[in-house]
Amino acid sequence: MGWGVIEMEGSRLTHVANGICHSGGGDLAERLLSLHRQLTAIFTRFAPEASAVEQTFVNKDGAATLKLGQARAIALLVPAQFGIGIGEYAPNTVKKTVVGVGHAAKEQVAHMVRVQLPGVELAGADAADALAIAICHAHHARIPAVRKVRA
Repeated sequence: MGWGVIEMEGSRLTHVANGICHSGGGDLAERLLSLHRQLTAIFTRFAPEASAVEQTFVNKDGAATLKLGQARAIALLVPAQFGIGIGEYAPNTVKKTVVGVGHAAKEQVAHMVRVQLPGVELAGADAADALAIAICHAHHARIPAVRKVRA
């Protein structure tokens, strides 16, 4: 699960941090607990004021979609536990906001994240996607001038 924290001051966006939560081994419950603990530590450390996640899409592999949904539930649960509102965006909305094209490739998204957050070092493709969701939320949500946004 990728994550990213940005700060918004007026219309200026600044990278704060990004990374990837790995679920590790064990059964499903242990992997979900691991994601929960990692994401809770991120929220405790960075104290974001807003949060956003990508809406679930259904693909041909039902088992993969179900696993994605379970991990996504953790991404919804942790901000709720901190009393933080959660924006949800369709993948095409994120891509259109960040790249300008709704069906952009992952590489294009990562490139535009680097353009919009100069000097960012991406922890990986999932972290780039998380930062793209944060950027999308910063542009679409009606939030005060200074905010940390996690996705």
